[in-house]
Amino acid sequence: MTEYSSLEQIRLDKIETLRAEGIETYPTRAKRTHTSAEAIAAFEKAEETESSSEGSEEEIIATLTGRLRSARNLGKISFAHIEDGAGRIQLFFRINDIGKEKLEFFAKMFDLGDFIQAEGKIFRTRRGEVSLHVSDFKMLSKAVTPLPAAKDETLEDGTVVHHAALEDFQLRARQRYADLAVNLETRETFRKRAAITRSLRDFLDNRDFLEVETPILQPIYGGAAAEPFTTHHNQLKQELYLRISFELYLKRLLVGNLERVYEIGRDFRNEGVSYKHNPEFTQLEFYWAYADYLQVMELTEQMVSYAAEKATGSMKVTYQGQEIDFTPPWNRLEMRQGLLDECGVDINEYRDADSLHAALNEKNIEHPADIQRGKLIDWMVDEFLESKMIQPTFLYNYPREISPLAKSIPGDEQTVERFEGFVAGMELCNAFTELNDPIDQEKRFLDMGRDYADDDEERHPMDEDYLRAMRYGMPPCGGFGMGVDRLVMLLTDKHSIREVLLFPHLRAEE
Repeated sequence: MTEYSSLEQIRLDKIETLRAEGIETYPTRAKRTHTSAEAIAAFEKAEETESSSEGSEEEIIATLTGRLRSARNLGKISFAHIEDGAGRIQLFFRINDIGKEKLEFFAKMFDLGDFIQAEGKIFRTRRGEVSLHVSDFKMLSKAVTPLPAAKDETLEDGTVVHHAALEDFQLRARQRYADLAVNLETRETFRKRAAITRSLRDFLDNRDFLEVETPILQPIYGGAAAEPFTTHHNQLKQELYLRISFELYLKRLLVGNLERVYEIGRDFRNEGVSYKHNPEFTQLEFYWAYADYLQVMELTEQMVSYAAEKATGSMKVTYQGQEIDFTPPWNRLEMRQGLLDECGVDINEYRDADSLHAALNEKNIEHPADIQRGKLIDWMVDEFLESKMIQPTFLYNYPREISPLAKSIPGDEQTVERFEGFVAGMELCNAFTELNDPIDQEKRFLDMGRDYADDDEERHPMDEDYLRAMRYGMPPCGGFGMGVDRLVMLLTDKHSIREVLLFPHLRAEE
């Protein structure tokens, strides 16, 4: 049984009292003619019409609904504010209009957080606030638990510090419903997130990309370096995986002559949790026949700058105190040159793991031992380059060992046509000139299975059906993947991915 606090018990007692009087605290039907914003706009329009003509003011009659956020009972009159999805509006109750019994009923039985339906005439008070002059009202939903309230703290020096209604980061993430109910900024973040996602779709749709859906449950995982979540289908007696990427399914569609495809959806990776990682996250991937990674670079900077402008009104945003300019063209930095400049090691001179380890030892650079060349280069990027790429930057030309699905650069089998986009020292996106040679692809799958330990997340399983699709013929193409959550972080100035996920994964509540 739930243990209720004393405040909750008072509200439960009110529910019982109301029901005993035949008043339903959770009625089945509600009526609304205007949102708060619509009612205010309609009244202000009527005011403008009156002032520009000699006619009488149009009377705006409205039925409004919303959550009760404030109430002041002053004897023969009461004031309240309700909040709906569009904003706030004041309610004005007067004993002469609704009678003593109903005014006392409102004061006694309604609590902050309750949902109310009120009807009446829109007017402007003497203090100039557009309000609803209430002629009737009813309860729509009784809130048992009080919402967190904002507080003002007076310090010893007399300074008043305003604390938001719900500030604790963990509690906000764990009780997002309460966070949304009391914090306007949180609601705005997720409205902006929706606008960002919509702008990405609009951008790709307007360039003849086709939005598709691929399986979330997959018999073979692939398309990324990550450990999957495993599940089981009882009737088919089949082990399945939650997808870690859309890639191999989307590229199958290129074989079927769908030349430009994309998907925005959830991926699942059984990895650590951090300020920029969540086990499930939203990914955008697209594949573009007859394009290469250079063309994808140009499309990427156009798409992200478009999303920034649509969501924020500008291609320049402030993220954690730094101005980020998404205006194309973005910076371009070849990986080899970047590492040579930062640590004095030319990775193209060291073609195996032993020689690269030795070169780093000569430079007295402490580094992980006993890892293969590609992963060592990836560590060097994390160590020397990533944090320095604040403005949008494409880091390009990656080692083949950590890019099993990308085409090699002509004349250099160990380097592939791959780029990653970095912003504010954080990886945002990843793209290749996609491998379309089925013989080469099969060899790489075999290499990945042979050269990596069973528990290595870089290990890539063989996908025979994908190879069969490639053997039918796959056009040359460019492919792209981007974490939408990270883009939302950048465009809403949020440091943690948990702030841009409605329901982030959290440790079990004690």
